[in-house]
Amino acid sequence: MFMARIIAIANQKGGVGKTTTAINLSAALVAYKKRVLLVDIDPQGNSTRGVGFDNDMIQISIYHLLMNTKDVKECIYKTQIDNLDLVPATIDLAGADFELATAKDNKHFRLKNQLDKVGNIYDYIIIDCPPSLGLLSTNALVASNGVLIPVQCEYYALEGLVQLLATIRRIQGTFNNKLVIEGVLLTMYDSRTKLANEVAVEVRKFFKERVYNVSIPRNIKLSEAQSKGKPIVNYDKNSTGAKAYSELAKEMLANEKTRK
Repeated sequence: MFMARIIAIANQKGGVGKTTTAINLSAALVAYKKRVLLVDIDPQGNSTRGVGFDNDMIQISIYHLLMNTKDVKECIYKTQIDNLDLVPATIDLAGADFELATAKDNKHFRLKNQLDKVGNIYDYIIIDCPPSLGLLSTNALVASNGVLIPVQCEYYALEGLVQLLATIRRIQGTFNNKLVIEGVLLTMYDSRTKLANEVAVEVRKFFKERVYNVSIPRNIKLSEAQSKGKPIVNYDKNSTGAKAYSELAKEMLANEKTRK
């Protein structure tokens, strides 16, 4: 039976473009005729707001899914975009790491067990992880086939990635031997600056062919779109940000074909 490819967008460093990538990659995949579920597992709930949902619109969220009080199908919301659904996050999720830590049963597998129930409905499930490596991120990585790592083209870009890679290796060795690094994405890239080009060279040297050919430019339209609760493709499809995420989706789909 066909099952969705599940991709966690992870980097414990904040401000690297995780949420921007989760929202806009999801919408770009939909534009390529894919059915996508966006899962927000970050207590800040920025992906949830970025596709048009406020807290007061949400009664049931990923918190209830992780606490085993609701089934995944009760937690899925239709977005304003056809074929893009959402499992939202609210501030309730802030205490979930502690509650999971004290749980006696399957605390690492709760998200996986739920997403497995809907894996035949979607082509892709994209998970927006929090900027930390606690049990929320662990649940996301255990549930996923691949992890996409956004890396900001700024000073100390690789800082903390050693810890993330160690976490990925630990999860591969204990809970999920199918987990692979889907790709490394350069974000907030400005080709005119020496620093951005130096960081790009450093990241490519470190990750080699795992780095996507496309990089995401600094683009004010991406921030504007998120503040309006829309993916960039629905806000300004001609912007450089929209074109970059479309190229990312295209590259990811091409990689998927070569993997088969």
